[in-house]
Amino acid sequence: MSINGYQRAAVLAVATGAALLLGTGAASAHVSAKILGEAAEQGSYSKITFRVPNEDDAAGTVKLEVKLPADAPMSSVRPKPIPGWTAQVVKSTLAEPIDSHGTEITEAASSVTWTANRGTRIAPGEFGEFELAVGPLPEVDQLVLPAIQTYEGGKVVAWDEETPEGGEEPERPAPVIALSPASEDGGHDAAPAANEQPADGEVADTTDTAAAADGSDDTARWLGGAGLVVGALGLGFGVGATLRARRSGGDQS
Repeated sequence: MSINGYQRAAVLAVATGAALLLGTGAASAHVSAKILGEAAEQGSYSKITFRVPNEDDAAGTVKLEVKLPADAPMSSVRPKPIPGWTAQVVKSTLAEPIDSHGTEITEAASSVTWTANRGTRIAPGEFGEFELAVGPLPEVDQLVLPAIQTYEGGKVVAWDEETPEGGEEPERPAPVIALSPASEDGGHDAAPAANEQPADGEVADTTDTAAAADGSDDTARWLGGAGLVVGALGLGFGVGATLRARRSGGDQS
């Protein structure tokens, strides 16, 4: 390729990268929800992270309310403490009770609200992250989680518009999490994610981990013992050889 060809390719790459960055920024400049670092499986316990950008040039964000679906309730919803913010979980009576590991649940969280304490806010040009430990994730294809963002001065922006299937994203889309069917080693009996507290009434199962650790210890002890035996035998052979060599030398003299 000629120098001019390389230059044209470089210009095209830079232009394409800039377009992608601009497009990504425009698409992500709204409240979004993600499950990071693990599969979002039905029936599992996980952590939902809400990312909240501040889109106002003058006012800071001072409150975020997230609405949880009444038709896909979760028996355990726990906000992660955030310095400078107060979290409130509101529960509502379910139209139909749900079963959670043999326990009948008659109420579940319907909304979670984070409110900034005095002197705290998400400043213009910045973003904040709010986390919920939830579970079991319901047996639905996706979780739609409408969010209401409140700014200083009382301005309210509702991110609650659903994206039609196969259609364009609306101006203010609601955060959505796609859920996959439970895997064979996960599902309804899955324990809460690592570093997360178990759900109400649930205790993380550590039996398999302990058994694996015991097996590893037994193997290590066996190998250590075998090593000592082999070492002792080697030492014995070495001493015997030395003694035989000395005797042979003495006979020759």
